[in-house]
Amino acid sequence: MAVGGPSPQTGPADADEDRGTLRTAFAGLTTRGRSFLAAGIAAAGCAYVLGQSDLLRVGLLLAVLPLICTLVLYRTRYRVAASRRLSPARVPAGSESRVHLRMDNVSRLPTGLLMLQDRVPYVLGPRPRFVLDRVEAGGRREVSYRVRSDLRGRYPLGPLQLRLSDPFGMCELTRSFSAYDTLTVIPRVTPLPAVRLSGEAAGYGDGRRRALALAGEDDVIPRGYRYGDDLRRVHWRSTARYGELMVRREEQPQRARCTVLLDTRRVAHEGAGPDSAFEWAVSGAASAVVHMLERGYGVRLLTDTGASVPGEGPDGFAVGGQESADAAGLMMDTLAVVDHSDSADLARAYEVLRSGNEGLLIAFLGDLDEAQTAVAARMRQRSGAAVAFVLDNRAWTRAPGGGPSGQLEECLRRLREAGWTAVGVPPGADLPQLWRAADHHRTGAGTAPTTGTTTGGWS
Repeated sequence: MAVGGPSPQTGPADADEDRGTLRTAFAGLTTRGRSFLAAGIAAAGCAYVLGQSDLLRVGLLLAVLPLICTLVLYRTRYRVAASRRLSPARVPAGSESRVHLRMDNVSRLPTGLLMLQDRVPYVLGPRPRFVLDRVEAGGRREVSYRVRSDLRGRYPLGPLQLRLSDPFGMCELTRSFSAYDTLTVIPRVTPLPAVRLSGEAAGYGDGRRRALALAGEDDVIPRGYRYGDDLRRVHWRSTARYGELMVRREEQPQRARCTVLLDTRRVAHEGAGPDSAFEWAVSGAASAVVHMLERGYGVRLLTDTGASVPGEGPDGFAVGGQESADAAGLMMDTLAVVDHSDSADLARAYEVLRSGNEGLLIAFLGDLDEAQTAVAARMRQRSGAAVAFVLDNRAWTRAPGGGPSGQLEECLRRLREAGWTAVGVPPGADLPQLWRAADHHRTGAGTAPTTGTTTGGWS
């Protein structure tokens, strides 16, 4: 980026742009520069009226000094390059990220006084400003600042602005880079305890071993040789038939599946802000996604609109294990910007789930009326096991400490009758405690938590 006036090679076609740039330069006069100019004009006028030549020379000096500073600053050519690095570029809500700025002077002349300002959204804090006294030819300067947001989302950082000033402080010019970076603030992820989920086919304990036992002998259907394949798996009969090296294909173990359903309906959630019921549901869905991926599940994130984030899996489910990092990042990026939907029901999510047996279903639901409770109850018929965290939004908008509403109790009762493990979520509930307490109810051990939570056993 070149900082300063137009290049000497500017042609006649750019004359209008040059005049506009020069007008912009004179518009950059500071209060000191304007004061000097006004004092010089006033002194020159008084000298003309009074016939004082000495006063006229003083007035011309005062008036010409800011003009000369402006022209010099306008004609000065600085070539600087800037880069920005975020560490890290994806942070949970409430955590800090450090932004590193680097300025390189790629011209043959040292720079004068440089003032840097990076544009950041107001939710990340005040705009950072730095002053660089002098950067030698070929030199560099590095500065950094921190940003933090309690609200998830994607926030642009930049473009970076440079403010040039002459040594006398008569004029300031502002130039901007065009590049910017994006900071992604994802929901808070809470570590969840490892409990045995009833109905799972794999992922925990004996279920995982049963899934591995499903891997049979080598499939007789061959495939083309790939670099790194074991030569002991070469299928010579197929190689002779097709005229190219073929290897025997292995069957893959059956992987347990899990669908995390997030209810984003605007009519189902009340309140706003980082402590609202909707933000708790988003954070809960993020925690469940990460937990199930870490336990080796194939995970899909689904919303009430029927939209899903399948990740990397060929069957629409993000794979677990070491390969889950990219899939988890994709889902976290989606949850970082998820917002209320205008949908009035859960019908579209039910249509997606009814297409087949989707394994374990974990749902984070808002207020459910009688019709939507019936829709949610039918979802249980298409899954191996189903756990629902139902938020009592009326309690979240009131002072904490009250018991669950009658509508929530009726909703939980109907969901349990349909086979759900239904859990009521009071204000400020701790998700790991709800997760563990539900498992205790399934095994018949433990009692209801003391936070006012209404729970039911695992299905």
